[in-house]
Amino acid sequence: MKPNKRIKTAVVVGARPNFVKAAPLLHAFAQGRRFEVYLIHTGQHYDPEMSDIFFRDLRLKPPDINLGVASGSHAEQTGEILKRLGRVLELWRPELVVVVGDVNSTLAGALAARKLNLPLAHVEAGLRSFDRTMPEEINRLLTDAISDYLFTTEESGRRNLLREGIRGEQIFFVGNIMVDALEMFAPVARRSDILARLGFSRNGHRQQIAPYAVLTLHRAATVDDRTSLARVLEGVTRLAPRIPTVFPVHPRTRVRLQEFRMEEAVTGLRLLEPLGYLDFLRALKSARLVLTDSGGIQAEAAVLGVPCLTLRDRTEHLATLECGANTLVGTDPQRIVSVAAGMLARDPARPERPPLWDGQTARRIVNVLQENLT
Repeated sequence: MKPNKRIKTAVVVGARPNFVKAAPLLHAFAQGRRFEVYLIHTGQHYDPEMSDIFFRDLRLKPPDINLGVASGSHAEQTGEILKRLGRVLELWRPELVVVVGDVNSTLAGALAARKLNLPLAHVEAGLRSFDRTMPEEINRLLTDAISDYLFTTEESGRRNLLREGIRGEQIFFVGNIMVDALEMFAPVARRSDILARLGFSRNGHRQQIAPYAVLTLHRAATVDDRTSLARVLEGVTRLAPRIPTVFPVHPRTRVRLQEFRMEEAVTGLRLLEPLGYLDFLRALKSARLVLTDSGGIQAEAAVLGVPCLTLRDRTEHLATLECGANTLVGTDPQRIVSVAAGMLARDPARPERPPLWDGQTARRIVNVLQENLT
């Protein structure tokens, strides 16, 4: 490749976590001036509160193309993205395709690039929960197996990839790109009035914030299984009298609550529509506790110093456990209540950030790609 030639790059996103991770990466690409970047939105998340508001909050440029895939089963969604994206990539012929995270758009983007023999980079590679019933785990495994550049967030990622036969020269430890987004947008998020709207803050000479907890649920293993969802909600609602708990309800979760006729099971929780990135970041930062089944929120809570209870038996983010920011509680109601009560009874300790979770991950990624592709 000629030294001064710009590298034609396609960045593929499709779901809420992708948008957050892509924002600092696109910013770093623009600063480097060596990349001609096209943003492709698969349409996997298409509700305005799950897509449009994130593009606005994260100051993302409108996608160069939106494939408009929308909902469907995992197979239908992945297959339709692969079909539509394959046509676009065949027409554009980028010199690099970048996928992020572990959603269906990630795997479909990787397959589309590999079928056309296009260089492929995976941001957030090597994470493993070792639970192959999770669709995200399958997406991670398959994407990593066919990627050329694998950018890891923590040391466990490198170990996992080497164990799976990936060559060491393909693996680059760069840190967690979600931290870049936190660093970029924290000053803007501080201006959010979400706490006042929820009644947790009062403006005076010094702002006073009442204690509250945040709950998020969206993973298929949690919300698509009636028993699992009922157990989690039992534990959280038993905790609610001790601390007000706000619950921004994911569209998928809202459908399941109605389908399983569990509207009464969330009595005592403050149900909200999904929050935009800036509002959620502000609400998370001031929370006394967060209960979640989200991998990304585990990482965000670790950096913000918010005690996190993960409503799963395993996590792919081992660094959050090792630094003491995260506790696995599963779906047992009694364990949820007892661990949460113990956390509320003591002052939270400020965990150390995992290595390279310093807000410079996107810059490292762009530097690696520039050095290798030129």
